[in-house]
Amino acid sequence: MEVLKFENGNFVSVSEGSERLGSMVVSLSTGPTPVTTTVIPARTESIFLKLTAERISTSTRGIAIVSTYVQRELEPETAKTLMTAIMELIQT
Repeated sequence: MEVLKFENGNFVSVSEGSERLGSMVVSLSTGPTPVTTTVIPARTESIFLKLTAERISTSTRGIAIVSTYVQRELEPETAKTLMTAIMELIQT
């Protein structure tokens, strides 16, 4: 997992095994509801990507780009652990 912080947003990359770009979602939060779009569609984990990007953009009031490369669908507990770790990195 890697997080790059910028003045107006964040780029988060989660990859299983070697570092790779994968499915990608962009979310922008300037009002009460974030605007989210898929850049590279996911074979799995599209909900995890969308929720992560929206949560980051809402909490930072900026742009969130999230890329995920995983071999198989994440277990719910793994997704929850990743989300917690990502949010801790974003907020520090």
